[in-house]
Amino acid sequence: MPRVTLLTRADCHLCDAARSALDRVAARTGEAWTELSVDDDLELERDYGDRLPVVLLDGKEHGYWRVEEDRLAVDLGG
Repeated sequence: MPRVTLLTRADCHLCDAARSALDRVAARTGEAWTELSVDDDLELERDYGDRLPVVLLDGKEHGYWRVEEDRLAVDLGG
């Protein structure tokens, strides 16, 4: 199971940018990431709907709206 999860929703331009950023982090660190849409989960939509995209690291919120690539890479050990 990947340590990094990106919470997204449909038609989200910031989510598109976050995907690209996570691809760059994955290339640097070798850590895979997974995506989960809040459109499919009412509880996640309630918890994170205003702040998407959200990056979770090991199940805990690491950041939202923008991916802090350098910080995430360091926190992943890379």
